[in-house]
Amino acid sequence: MRKIFLSIVLLLTVSISWSQRNQIIAYIDMEYILENVPEYLEAQNTLDEKVVKWRKTLDKEARFIEVLKSDLANEKAILTKDLIEEKEEEIALKQDELRRLESLYFGPNGDMFLLRKQLVKPIQDQVYNAIQGIAARKKYDFVFDKSSELVMLYSNKKYDISDLVLATIDRTRLIDNKNAKREEKKNATKELTPQQKQALAKKEAAVEKQLSDREAKKKALEERRKELIRKREEKRELLRKKKEALRKKKEDQKKEQEKKDENNN
Repeated sequence: MRKIFLSIVLLLTVSISWSQRNQIIAYIDMEYILENVPEYLEAQNTLDEKVVKWRKTLDKEARFIEVLKSDLANEKAILTKDLIEEKEEEIALKQDELRRLESLYFGPNGDMFLLRKQLVKPIQDQVYNAIQGIAARKKYDFVFDKSSELVMLYSNKKYDISDLVLATIDRTRLIDNKNAKREEKKNATKELTPQQKQALAKKEAAVEKQLSDREAKKKALEERRKELIRKREEKRELLRKKKEALRKKKEDQKKEQEKKDENNN
């Protein structure tokens, strides 16, 4: 029984060793590849610019809320209960708007997600397709990503196919450009059928509607913000008038008291 067990272990060891010797492994550096793909850098720059713009908008709204809170804290002692509640309600509404705007920009299906999907994902797919094509052609069993969370204690440069991936992408780009130009020439002399025109019109209308809906949401938020600002200014003006009336009343009372004191003397 022991001999059978040892024989099985030996066979498994030999089998595994033989399998490992015949496996062909390569690796890539995804960060290096993407940094050398012009389309990716351009897409990433566009995305970064949008993110900076959205962050500035959110920061501006957040600072405005802090101003409202500070004003309330400074004026709370002289405000009536109704005015305090109105200001607190205004702050709560602004905070809700800020959260909605943040979700619109950075939520699961927000502008950032959609823009990344539109700009970056096609390029990443292009890289993955190039890797798969090379792996199939070279018969690699595994292709690892050096820049991922996978820990590579040592890597031999001769197994790095990153430059080969870039060359494949460049070659694919040239082929696609040639095909695109050929297709443009072909389409230039070809009239669209009524069905194609209708499909194209529907697609353009859908895109236009999506853009219009987003602009409408942003416009509604902006209008609401302006309305809140207007109401806040009206309340401030009302408060100023009340303060002025109270001050004048006190002055009149003081003058009247001084006049009475003079008459008594």
